[in-house]
Amino acid sequence: MARRIIIDTDPGIDDILALLLALSAKPEEVELLLISLTFGNIEVQNCLRNVVSMFHILERETQWRRENGRSEGFGTMRAFRPVVAVGAQDPLEDQKMLADYFHGTDGLGGIHASHPHLAPSQAWEHLFDPATDPNGIQSVRTGGDLGDHSFIPSKLPAYKEILRALRENEPDSVTLLWRPQRIPETFLRVKEVVVMGGAVNEPGNVSHIRKHPADPYPNLNQVENLQVTPVGEFNAYADAFAAARQLTLRLFPLDITLRHNISRGQFRKAVTPLLEKGSPLAEWVNAFMGHTFRTLERLHPGHVGDDAQLSLHDPVCVWYALTSEDPHWAPAPNSPEDIRIETTGQWTRGMCVVDHRNRHRIEGDEESSSDHGLWLSARAGNRIYRMDKSPAESNFGQVIIDKLFG
Repeated sequence: MARRIIIDTDPGIDDILALLLALSAKPEEVELLLISLTFGNIEVQNCLRNVVSMFHILERETQWRRENGRSEGFGTMRAFRPVVAVGAQDPLEDQKMLADYFHGTDGLGGIHASHPHLAPSQAWEHLFDPATDPNGIQSVRTGGDLGDHSFIPSKLPAYKEILRALRENEPDSVTLLWRPQRIPETFLRVKEVVVMGGAVNEPGNVSHIRKHPADPYPNLNQVENLQVTPVGEFNAYADAFAAARQLTLRLFPLDITLRHNISRGQFRKAVTPLLEKGSPLAEWVNAFMGHTFRTLERLHPGHVGDDAQLSLHDPVCVWYALTSEDPHWAPAPNSPEDIRIETTGQWTRGMCVVDHRNRHRIEGDEESSSDHGLWLSARAGNRIYRMDKSPAESNFGQVIIDKLFG
């Protein structure tokens, strides 16, 4: 039976690559039940536009491959129509922080303005707006005006669609790929919660960026007030209060995702012949990946030319969902660990705090005078399997290329 997954995401460049990876699987490998969209890298409405654009491009790519006698690929997309629903627009607490200084205001490096011929029309927007439903029936189960297309738009909030999907599937049959947010008790029906976030033994990736007067992307000039932190990973930092409320899960921190990369030269070599032959998918991905590699050169002086490396954070989680039975996946030796997210520290917000002390655990939930926060309680706290090894560290860029374009 295909693995059933739900992806909660904020696309975003690597998030789009993660979705493409999931949709490119064979139908016997995975069934993508739902794409839940939330703020994060960018505002949620831009996330929605990017996902609709992705399906638009994949439909064009399928037609192009069919006309050119190529294997259509993307079997999961063609076999199953995932629901697309809009989720959280703001963090649980504190001021919203976005990563548009890296991804671009629209999340894909300004692609909707620079390549308008690749964007869908705006006619799809009403399909996600509850106010446009005169009968008050909020969920579009038949696909509405997109009946012949590759996804089902929903007018319900994403969390309601997630709960519906969990109710309609057997307990322990759905894997949830989740951004750090609240996890309602009903989510205990899931087989596994997989989260990309945090950094344990790696430095964080939330940093102050200086103004660059000649920079063509105005949003880079809007980050003067970012708080500097040497330890916070973006997902954990951007909504630290939500990231602190976790249950048993598998965590993919920067410690593992930074070892899964694709180089500019590797990508260019694969995509150039497809561009010459007219692949819509190659043109679309090349547009936002070009922005990404240029941004890497500006922000990281050592990342230049064909040697520039993009870390594929979110695709690693999808790859785990597709291949979790591979014995080369392994958690850190001390897993499960009680890992907490610092929420208020001036210099440590978003930091993963791990209790490395070898101390005797206390039975029961009562907090003792020497154990503020229930760090030693055998029943309280988080039980997190921090993933440390994968079957594709040395060639993950090629895995992505083969799945998307092979």
